Amino acid sequence: MPRTNRLVRAAAVAIFCALAPGPAISQTFGGCSLQAVSGADLQTLHCQRGVTITTERNARFQLLDRNGDGKVDGAKLEGNAILLDVDSKRVKGGFLVVTPQAIAAVRGTRWAVDVGQDKTSVLVLRGRVSVRRPQVQSGVTLGPGEGVDVESGTGPITVKQWGAPRVAALMARLGQ
Repeated sequence: MPRTNRLVRAAAVAIFCALAPGPAISQTFGGCSLQAVSGADLQTLHCQRGVTITTERNARFQLLDRNGDGKVDGAKLEGNAILLDVDSKRVKGGFLVVTPQAIAAVRGTRWAVDVGQDKTSVLVLRGRVSVRRPQVQSGVTLGPGEGVDVESGTGPITVKQWGAPRVAALMARLGQ
């Protein structure tokens, strides 16, 4: 499929996700089935190959098909939070989330990415996630319960064990 068609399809999914109505819906876009629940601030995309993405309703993101095989293998997140669950047995080649400040990549795991003003936060719930700045090849690897805050600039990325209140606050925003 030409790159233009993939980008148009990804943009359509992102726009639909941002503007989906309040009543419960189930639609299919770009190989992903979208579910939104009336009165909830969350939406869930169930994609082929074992990828589930839960988003805050106002999260600004695009789905990516980096290798052109017609299957979602990444997301570009511009604002707010998403929770990802990626099945490593079904997702070959990994999954990544690109933000203005960071790139978070996995083979299979469960993790959350939150983009705020001038900062991207990444929290790992299961598995391992590598996080780096977009123009830098090296980064850090996070395990369960660990997180980072990647701010604009070039400073070091510091891995920290996130406290229960911070984890709970982010997970509450994502319906967990």
